[in-house]
Amino acid sequence: MTSPAAPADTETAAQRRGRLRLTRGITATWWYTVSAVVFLELMIVVVWAAALAEAGRGLPAIAAVGLGGLVWWGATFLLLHEYRQRDEDERLARGPRIIVPLLIAACFGGVAGVVSGLWLLAVLPVVQALILLKWPPGIRVRAVIAATALLAVLWFVDGRLSVSNAGSSWWVLGFFSVSLPGMTVLSLWWWDVLMTVNSARASEARLAATQERLRVATDVHDLQGHHLQVIALQLELAERLMADDPGAALTHLRAARKSVDDARQGTRDLALRFRSVPLTDEIENAADLLRAAGTSVHVAVDADADRAPASVLGPVIRETTTNVLRHGGGRWARLSLTREPEAWRYEIANDAPDATPSPDGAGIEGIGRRVEDGGGTVEVRREAQEFAVIVRVPLTPQPSP
Repeated sequence: MTSPAAPADTETAAQRRGRLRLTRGITATWWYTVSAVVFLELMIVVVWAAALAEAGRGLPAIAAVGLGGLVWWGATFLLLHEYRQRDEDERLARGPRIIVPLLIAACFGGVAGVVSGLWLLAVLPVVQALILLKWPPGIRVRAVIAATALLAVLWFVDGRLSVSNAGSSWWVLGFFSVSLPGMTVLSLWWWDVLMTVNSARASEARLAATQERLRVATDVHDLQGHHLQVIALQLELAERLMADDPGAALTHLRAARKSVDDARQGTRDLALRFRSVPLTDEIENAADLLRAAGTSVHVAVDADADRAPASVLGPVIRETTTNVLRHGGGRWARLSLTREPEAWRYEIANDAPDATPSPDGAGIEGIGRRVEDGGGTVEVRREAQEFAVIVRVPLTPQPSP
């Protein structure tokens, strides 16, 4: 065990694990979105090839559409990667990262249109590539409506001019081709909603932290400003009376010293008020921190745990949680705060990083001194697969002899 002041590299590692835990769900959602879009495009390529085969087109035409469609399908990954990396406030164009996929889509559309004789196959790859760009919300809706209407018209024109005996594949080709832009945007919309919610949550957390710092600064300013003004007045009076009335000057000096003591005590009380957190919240905060680091946590807390001595157990909970993050195995942890007949019992256990016991560090000694000052005891239990710290403090903390 160690003291709460973890080295910078250890804190960075813990923060890195926390970020990994928090972004895991966002990454999974992104891959669901990518899978939906690329599956739709791959299915379109298969339907096109099947429709051309049913229409009696030759093998070169079918191969050109199929192989070219796979190249177009691969270029979609570049557009999707660019879509994820782009911020909402950035401009639309970002050089070759979108120009190359657009050129691939245009080339494939030209080849597919020539070998099939269908306007729908010539236009859809370009339309789909344009839809995958990150348009502003209002423009995107209008672009999708216009693209769907255009593809529907081209499908109708191809049916009149190029297809004499429309089979079942033709109707499937038309339906999926016309609805592809709408289904793509619907998949991207879910991703955009998730990113908006995540951004709002981060902004709310930053705003709450800023408001808390402002509140602390205001309280400190009010407290110190009042006492400093009183001290300055008392010292000024003492200076004026020093020559004529030394006794009165001494009285004002003593009053100034008393004001200094009041300011110091007020600052301590203010700091204690901001540090005083109910023990149930301390336990939940510790559990959330461990979960953010990827640890499975089990919590057991008595209903009246807030009656336990927070001045003793609060720092102990924070320090032992830090120690689990630094030295635990990272797979599981167990926290409990229960009431015994004569004491409160706090226990934190975790999977040991290895089976070799390590010597006690300054952390155990610091916890022991803090608990002993409250009249309690500390027990450290090491086993092959578990490390536990058990703290007992009286129902009413008592100073040690």
